[in-house]
Amino acid sequence: MSRKFDYLGDVEVFIAVVEHGSFTGAAVALSTTPSVLSRAVTRLEVRLGRQLLQRTTRRVGLTEAGRVYLEQARTAFSLLDDAERVGRGQEGDLTGRVRMSVPTTYAHYRLPPLLAQYSQRFPRVQVELNITNRNVDLIAEGFDLAIRLGQLPDSGLVARKLEEAALLLVASPDYLHRRGKPQTLEALQHHQCLPFIMPRTGRIAPWVFRDEGRDIDWLPGSTIEISDDVLGVVSLAEQGMGICQSYEFIVRDRIQRGQLVEVLPQLRGRSRPFSVLFAPHRRQSAATRAMIDLLSRQEGVEG
Repeated sequence: MSRKFDYLGDVEVFIAVVEHGSFTGAAVALSTTPSVLSRAVTRLEVRLGRQLLQRTTRRVGLTEAGRVYLEQARTAFSLLDDAERVGRGQEGDLTGRVRMSVPTTYAHYRLPPLLAQYSQRFPRVQVELNITNRNVDLIAEGFDLAIRLGQLPDSGLVARKLEEAALLLVASPDYLHRRGKPQTLEALQHHQCLPFIMPRTGRIAPWVFRDEGRDIDWLPGSTIEISDDVLGVVSLAEQGMGICQSYEFIVRDRIQRGQLVEVLPQLRGRSRPFSVLFAPHRRQSAATRAMIDLLSRQEGVEG
């Protein structure tokens, strides 16, 4: 009698190739050769009668059948991981891997203490942290979860709000000494502003204010525009190059040290949400569920 699941090694190869983006990358991770992995994926495709990967000379992409199979395969392996822990009596001893994508703001200023806490509780879980402001495709790129900023489009993903992050204007003492401190929103038009270009739209992110209960969205104009990494506006402001709007949790310590000064504090009151996203139809591994739970419990946290 032949074993029903003797092809699971080929499935693991398929998942590895997708997650590493190429046969070469997966071969390095698995200590083998690209040709061995290519034969394994071909065997799997023949078994299923469907093409799973679109191969090019540099990278591989998923076909629609490959996307569906990838999701089901990941779910099956997470079930096997959980079953093995239960069988060994290690329900509390999590293993496995969590792949997460996080923007620069949260990765540098919110996540480190949470990851330290997670790693202390679950030292056998491997965490792969992708720090980017690009909106990754969780399913196609093999991420278990992502943290994202702002009002999220209807993507079919589940979103749990982590916090409402307060915004404020800041500039360096040197800049304010040279240019003066604006006292009104109208006066801000005569200052050097440091706007950020939103990666999703390619447009300037409006600065948001609240004036006597009225919400205002204001587009800063400037001879300098920053894209990709929003932390760049803070770095330039520190060097006396202008005024920027940033999150309080980023600039709080700089204000306390005297490196930055708050501008127009009477217009504070607006915020933007950070959320953790994950696919609703994918059965999360126990390690991923533990990470989502830890992040979600931090709503309203003060750093």
